[in-house]
Amino acid sequence: MIFAVVLAAGASSRYGTSPPKQQELLPHVLAALRRAASLDGVLVVAGAHALDVDAGVDVVQCPDWERGPGASLRCGLEALPASAEAAVVVLADGPDLDPRAIDRLVESWRREGGDVVAATYGGVRLHPVLLARSAWPLVPDAGARGLEARLVACDDLAPPGDVDVRR
Repeated sequence: MIFAVVLAAGASSRYGTSPPKQQELLPHVLAALRRAASLDGVLVVAGAHALDVDAGVDVVQCPDWERGPGASLRCGLEALPASAEAAVVVLADGPDLDPRAIDRLVESWRREGGDVVAATYGGVRLHPVLLARSAWPLVPDAGARGLEARLVACDDLAPPGDVDVRR
């Protein structure tokens, strides 16, 4: 089984907090995740702000969110069921996430394996990132970006975005 872990725990201080960017952008990310054929479930990691999410989406509160994205990611990974083989990590502030990137990563991982598999757009490593269960204990406080990954080109897709300031 493969689950999406959506990192939505940050303070969104550069964006402003009324409402926090996670609450504004998360619906777009969740809609993309619902269209991904390869996922068995979705888990959102909250931290600085309480989040309202759609029915059928689990939320875990991360008390250590201030330690960095890796701490939030570890909270999410620990909350996944024992049957989870891998997690596809996405950011709540990536509103242009294309579900085909998720399906491409999962398909590549099933064919070629690897502990960490990441999408690239124009040669730049972004998200989503697939973490096989064997990689979960390796996640540093800086997050999955610090882990060496096998790269999967998603150049034909729009990058997911990373919104830091209100548009």
